[in-house]
Amino acid sequence: MWTYHNPVGIHAGQDSLARLPGILGGRDCVLVTFPEAPALGLVDQVADLLGPRLRGVVAQARPNPDVQWLAPLYDRAHSLWADVPCLVALGGGSAIDTAKALMCATPSGTFGELLQALTQGTVLPPGRHKALIAVPTTAGTGSEVTPWATVWDQDAGRKHSLHQPWTWPEAAIVDPALMLSLPAGATLASGLDALSHALESIWNVHRNPVSTALACDAAQRILRVLPTLMQDLENAALRAEMAQAALLAGLAFSNTKTALAHSLSYEITLRHGVAHGIACSFSLPLVLEMALGSDPQADRALLAIFEAASPEAAVARLRQFLHGLGVATDPADYGVSAADWAQMVRSASQGPRGRNFIRAIA
Repeated sequence: MWTYHNPVGIHAGQDSLARLPGILGGRDCVLVTFPEAPALGLVDQVADLLGPRLRGVVAQARPNPDVQWLAPLYDRAHSLWADVPCLVALGGGSAIDTAKALMCATPSGTFGELLQALTQGTVLPPGRHKALIAVPTTAGTGSEVTPWATVWDQDAGRKHSLHQPWTWPEAAIVDPALMLSLPAGATLASGLDALSHALESIWNVHRNPVSTALACDAAQRILRVLPTLMQDLENAALRAEMAQAALLAGLAFSNTKTALAHSLSYEITLRHGVAHGIACSFSLPLVLEMALGSDPQADRALLAIFEAASPEAAVARLRQFLHGLGVATDPADYGVSAADWAQMVRSASQGPRGRNFIRAIA
């Protein structure tokens, strides 16, 4: 027996941002976006669409949202806009994750209670939690169709996973026109993040036929499109196909969560400063090698993705794909020795995401 569930209303296609006023349905909102958005004209674009319904702009979302800067931002936002019922998150995964933190209401209206819930893994009490409309400007995060957000505490050297019953976005607007200005580095990292989401949802104990079908389609598209897109960043058709692939990958892992590659990535990002999209993808050939042979159904899906007749051929094709994009696949290239890597794999396999992996690691 299995189930598949995703409550996010999806609005996708070229210039689909124009649907935002109708999706809001007369509600006021606050825009949460990244610092470069005003200079790119994105804030003005949203303001022109919404007029007085846009009550405020938070253009401070940074990569890897950290509690040190999120706390004062949260307190300010909840003081100024406590009565605003909806947030619009425009940006990559960090902007959407920041908005997911801001949408949560605490009894006192302060961040401290949210941090306590993050630390203890508890559910906040009922309150005036805000609705969220997510508008990704990258093709990779999947955060627009999942309920999770990653919040970092760099000072404490740890990562928190935010997941509350209301942190599913109400709607996602996937407009590839918003991705045309994305630079090469961010295009690569986000595209590989999407590939990792797809593969991680297959070598996963929680997979189901729907999530696997979505993941296979997503992975095959990414393998075909991403190398060509990296040579032609202003190609609107390729941007649209990558946006759809990333969306499919997001819909896949929205039901399975991620697995070992992501569990490994958190320490790589925290301790070695590697961007998330690279940190969760450079190890994919190593994880694929461990996954193959663990489950016949997963094997069939993975071999089909790589059009491979054997596990060795599948691993070789994935490694060649990453090398062709300039991504090293040896942990040593990221400052991790062989002994440290073996210990990291054992430790990561015991983490919440690592336990989703289909193979037990001693």
